[in-house]
Amino acid sequence: MSRNHFRIAVLPGDGIGPEVVREALRVLAALSEETGLSLDIREGFVGGAAYDRFGEPLPEASLSLAMESDAVLLGAVGGPKWESLDYALRPERALLGLRERLGLFANLRPVHVFDDLLDASPLKRSVVEGTDILIVRELTGDLYFGKPRGVRVEGGQRIGVNTLVYTEGEIRRIARTGFEAARARRKQLLSVDKANVLESTQLWRDVVTEVGRDYPDVALGHMYVDNCAMQLVRNPRQFDVIVTTNMFGDILSDEAAMITGSIGMLPSASLGDGRGMYEPIHGSAPDIAGTDSANPLGTILSVAMMLRHSFSLDTEARRIEDAVRAVLRDGLRTRDIAGDGTGLTPVGTVAMGDAVVRKIRDGA
Repeated sequence: MSRNHFRIAVLPGDGIGPEVVREALRVLAALSEETGLSLDIREGFVGGAAYDRFGEPLPEASLSLAMESDAVLLGAVGGPKWESLDYALRPERALLGLRERLGLFANLRPVHVFDDLLDASPLKRSVVEGTDILIVRELTGDLYFGKPRGVRVEGGQRIGVNTLVYTEGEIRRIARTGFEAARARRKQLLSVDKANVLESTQLWRDVVTEVGRDYPDVALGHMYVDNCAMQLVRNPRQFDVIVTTNMFGDILSDEAAMITGSIGMLPSASLGDGRGMYEPIHGSAPDIAGTDSANPLGTILSVAMMLRHSFSLDTEARRIEDAVRAVLRDGLRTRDIAGDGTGLTPVGTVAMGDAVVRKIRDGA
């Protein structure tokens, strides 16, 4: 494979997924025209859309498409329409299946507050200004994958069981991901656990501490998850890189997303030893699907992460990020980030995509 030719599997999914993915692909196409990138983009079904068509959330054809590609771009999955299905058939099982089969054990979620969106945050400007956090979430362990699991009847009543399991090896590899990320930033790593009540996360703390001896240049701290949740609201600027478990990372990153003004702004990268999968962290938002009001910027920024992490194209990634900053500086806002009392008229999904494309072509 040449440096400029890449295969991308596109899985738009459900709800607003196809809408935001479409705009991200338009931005990627504009960048390709400007830079000479050669892209082989192929689309598949996943989530509820796949269940409606094939009777399963992750068809073998979509999985094969993902495994044969250099990177995967995912929209969103799920919605009330499929909530009555058995757990094995729910759209969200496609996410877990992709992570497991692609070997994606590290989820990177940057939480960056854009200067032009300070007033969109529910927190005071003085609290959020300058916030720049990277949350590194372990992705293939914890309650999401542990066994035994399920609901059974015992003694005449139903019992729900999920098992929190982590091996030393799983902790060690995500810890190294966190330390390497911190080494490339401000050299501060915070490990978040609940070691005071959960033995599994006492092991987490012990192993992260052991790995830290290999990174004497990185300052390592530990914090209980409940305190971290409070500190994210109290003083988010204190954090550089946070490494944590699957469930804690899921919750904390959504909390941190609102610091930025909207969950629609945040991209993510799920990485392993090979290909990566890229998606906005928001859900499928079926209530606004088809209304041209979804924010595509999280998905567009996910494409920038794809260029950087899977294709080693940092310059091209920065062009997309700079284009997003430029449209925000120009005052363009989708409904979720327009804010009250700003006097700004929200633009639609397509109009926001148009604006980013123009900035790419204008050399922003």
